[in-house]
Amino acid sequence: MRTLHLVRHGRPFVDADVPANRWPLHPDAASAIACLRASGVLPEHARWFSSPEPKAHRTARLLTDSSVTVYDALGEVTRPGCPDDFAVRARRGFAEPDVPAAPGWETYTAARQRIVRAVRKLRDGLDGADLVVVGHGTVLTLLVAELTGAVPDVAAWEWLGFPDHCALDADAGGVVSPWGRSSPAARPKGPASR
Repeated sequence: MRTLHLVRHGRPFVDADVPANRWPLHPDAASAIACLRASGVLPEHARWFSSPEPKAHRTARLLTDSSVTVYDALGEVTRPGCPDDFAVRARRGFAEPDVPAAPGWETYTAARQRIVRAVRKLRDGLDGADLVVVGHGTVLTLLVAELTGAVPDVAAWEWLGFPDHCALDADAGGVVSPWGRSSPAARPKGPASR
């Protein structure tokens, strides 16, 4: 069985004056990422791909000594900034996926199509290898929903850790290991972290 490993990036350094897609990792993020690396849930031999966003790419680099390919289509839902009511707007995106959750936001339908198309292309080009995708909570939640034939699990999204891990059967789409099994210390203090 080929396994698709999904990793949500480590804790970001949130700066309201900088677009979220340019946030780096928080200086304290490395220890939780090291715990995930040491947990044994990530494969020793796999192809690694990362979102181009700094927080995701740096997470990937801290998780493996293997090469990591940056793939633009793995980025988070496109949005111009991160408003104070981010969690409310993000939940609106899950509830009404064909409508931008806020002005300038990519619709969740478009983000879902983008991430699914990207991961299927990567998976189909690997000829039996395991795949690790390091990305973002919202698009990975949309991806899991599509691959498992379920609705997006908003409750799971609200409690994703920094970092977090989920594994799916790469061919059949079933969940092999759900979110949160490998990094309980990385759980956020409350729901819907950025």
